[in-house]
Amino acid sequence: MKTVRLVTLGCAKNQVDSEEIAGVLRERGYTLDPLSERVDAVIINTCGFLQTAKWEGAREIRKALTRKARGTIKHVVVAGCLSQREGSKMAEAFPKADAMIGVGQMARFGEILDRVFAGERVIEIGKPSHLWADVPTRARSDAPWSAYLKISEGCDHQCSFCTIPSFRGPHQSKPIERLMSEARFLAASGAREINLIAQDVTQYGYDIYGKFTLPELLGKLNEIEGVDWIRMLYFYPNRLTDELIETMCGSAKVLPYIDIPLQHAHPEILRKMKRPWDGERYLRLFERLRKAMPECAIRTTFIVGFPGETDEHFECLLQFMREAKLDRVGAFSYSCEAGTPAAEMRDQVAVSVKRERYHRLMSEQQAISLELNRKWIGRRLDVLLESEDDGQMIGRSFRDAPEIDGVVFVDGMDLPGEMIEVEITGAEEYDLRAKPVGRRARTAPKSQTLRMAVTN
Repeated sequence: MKTVRLVTLGCAKNQVDSEEIAGVLRERGYTLDPLSERVDAVIINTCGFLQTAKWEGAREIRKALTRKARGTIKHVVVAGCLSQREGSKMAEAFPKADAMIGVGQMARFGEILDRVFAGERVIEIGKPSHLWADVPTRARSDAPWSAYLKISEGCDHQCSFCTIPSFRGPHQSKPIERLMSEARFLAASGAREINLIAQDVTQYGYDIYGKFTLPELLGKLNEIEGVDWIRMLYFYPNRLTDELIETMCGSAKVLPYIDIPLQHAHPEILRKMKRPWDGERYLRLFERLRKAMPECAIRTTFIVGFPGETDEHFECLLQFMREAKLDRVGAFSYSCEAGTPAAEMRDQVAVSVKRERYHRLMSEQQAISLELNRKWIGRRLDVLLESEDDGQMIGRSFRDAPEIDGVVFVDGMDLPGEMIEVEITGAEEYDLRAKPVGRRARTAPKSQTLRMAVTN
């Protein structure tokens, strides 16, 4: 039996791809081994979103090829976004790599690896397409109580700074029947929380059913036994409709959590970004959300230093943040990505200015986050416990998406995977502190995961 190590770089969508690849290989008779120094093959599932991700991928490939030269790895397979984005350049840059595979080929990795072990150098980087693997083959790699469910691939939006449509292709939804089967599989494997992920969850279903079908999907997912929380990542601003908001309000398991990347607030910058609306319309959307779901947590991301961003534009963004009072904010300094319209724009902002604006924005948001977190002191929240540290448990509330938001530190010891009720006793800029006051009915699921090497 041949052993394979899977290394995953990048986002949660890549993690799902790796879990599908791992399951396909396991069905084919390969052994997944994330720990041994010597393996028959390593598969590097790369990210190609930003220049920093490309550097990380190249570094990981070089490390694997060095180990191949030393004899501790026999074959190196490079897959995913970086392969797709760079195409034949990758095969030329790494001639000792045994395979270069583009995106969406998860279901074919058994065949691909068979060809590699037969001595063939496999180069398959065509037009982006997505062959979904069979549901039962997916091998969970993370904590059993929380899982990602990819509801679509690709993106139809043409944001001027973004590379994703160029290597992930146009938007392609998974059929509802397949998603329901996958969600039941995840629940059976212990998932209490299911996180729906896509480049734009609000576009779900349009390519298959001729209409935006996310409300219907949520209604069906809400009925799945064993699942307590359903979270969505990411919303597109002008498609967060009244119907979708009403569905969220009427679905007990759908969390009042809105991750809606805005990128900016000034109309001139948004227009150059090819993004919808402006700060005023965003504020009115937040009013609608908070009226319908008074305790909803709203998260967004901003880009600072976009080409042509002046001090006035940036001050507008800061003022918008002060008025919006968002629970969670992430920020990126603009990255000039080859092949995007923004890369050809004049008035590129100096690195030092981007760095200074990034720190100012995050400093402003820390004060806002602390103010909002303090309002939870004395109140109660359900918390999904996930780990233990120095005599206390660490978990997440409905306000905290996995890996990207804050956590709740809970006094005492309990089992990871338990969901308990806590009273908030303290607040920091990103995290809360709490004491337990009650327990939810279901017990913690036993781990059924397959360990893999995952690098975020």
